Amino acid sequence: MAQRFLQLAEVSEILNISSAQAYALVRSGELPAIKIGGRGQWRVEATELENYIQRMYTETRSFVKAHPFGGGVEEE
Repeated sequence: MAQRFLQLAEVSEILNISSAQAYALVRSGELPAIKIGGRGQWRVEATELENYIQRMYTETRSFVKAHPFGGGVEEE
């Protein structure tokens, strides 16, 4: 059975971002997550992460259409 919930460390590894960036995504509500346990640890459902990734692909396509030939593209 596939793992249903991911820790923020796993999310950051999958997205290749820092733990702070993953935390910011869930705190802002951009990436839906839940807090569980007495210490309130964040968990992201795998399907929500996949939905977020697909949404980012859609937003990126829209951005590229609006800014052809790399205009305004910033790279980290």
